[in-house]
Amino acid sequence: MSADLQWSIIRKSSCFIVKSLGTTLSREPNNISCKNSFKCNGLVNKRVVGIKAADKGVVMTTKSKGKTVSTNLSRNGRRTIKSIRAATVNSHYRPDLTDAAIRKASAILRSQKSKNVAKRRSRKSKN
Repeated sequence: MSADLQWSIIRKSSCFIVKSLGTTLSREPNNISCKNSFKCNGLVNKRVVGIKAADKGVVMTTKSKGKTVSTNLSRNGRRTIKSIRAATVNSHYRPDLTDAAIRKASAILRSQKSKNVAKRRSRKSKN
C-alpha cells in the first residue's frame, strides 16, 4: 500500500492521536515533532528518524529496508549532534527532519545533565 493511501486512512482515526487546545498531536513511535502530519509520521513513511532518551545519551532510530535500526549515541553533546547530522543530511536520508531531531536530542541531553547544587555551609557556633 502506498504511503499516501495509508496516511489518508489513519489521518483522523489513529489510536495515537491526542487533541489538546485546538491542536492535533500524535504519540506514535518515531514521530520526531509529535505533530499529526504526513511529514513527521513514523508509521507510514519509508524513511523515519526517531529520537528517544536512553540511560545515558539518546537512541536514534531509523528505518532501513522495512526494519528499524536503533543506534545508541552516548558520547558528549557535540558528538551526538554531529552523528545525527551525518545520518540525516550527509547521507541524504531525511534532511528535512534534521533540525527537529537535533532539537529533540539536545533537549534530552540537557535534561540528563546533573545540576550542581551549592552546598549550604553551616557556621560554627560561638562558645
